[in-house]
Amino acid sequence: MRIIAGEFRGRKFNPPANKWPTRPTTDFAKEGLYNILQNRIDFEEVTMLDLFGGTGNHCYEFVSRGCTDVTYVEKFKPCLAFVKEIATQLDINDKLTMVQSDVFKYLESTTKNFDIIFADPPYDMKNMLDLPNIILNKELLNRGGLLIIEHSKQTTFSSNPMHIEERTYGGCVFSFFSKQD
Repeated sequence: MRIIAGEFRGRKFNPPANKWPTRPTTDFAKEGLYNILQNRIDFEEVTMLDLFGGTGNHCYEFVSRGCTDVTYVEKFKPCLAFVKEIATQLDINDKLTMVQSDVFKYLESTTKNFDIIFADPPYDMKNMLDLPNIILNKELLNRGGLLIIEHSKQTTFSSNPMHIEERTYGGCVFSFFSKQD
């Protein structure tokens, strides 16, 4: 896992993923996603929520590019410990809020709004198709914001009225959602 751009560009991290229930986004897919985002958002001006945060890969990328308000949500304690260790190494603890919680419980309880919400749930999660509606109906996404869900080719969100775009990189798909005003 490496940081692609920004202040920490080129930094590499090796989480002990062989025993974790995680699937870090590949560098190929991550580069494609961030090329899209680089042209759509000002990283220094957005608030970001990382759901099913795993290794913290996307948190580091957002902070490296100038984001100062990132919230990371993960229930697996070893992942949180790893992210805390990396955040300390990078000296970004003041920009990263870490929450140990089941994502759906967090979504029920939070009152904060975000400009970018990234979710990388387990590809076989049974209620995957409900995720965009839960997030967008609770109005957690600010006006003009983006919800991005990483998923496999076997899942499709094209029938969701808030689905605006899909990009595929190898076996990884990013679906983009925005609330239509």
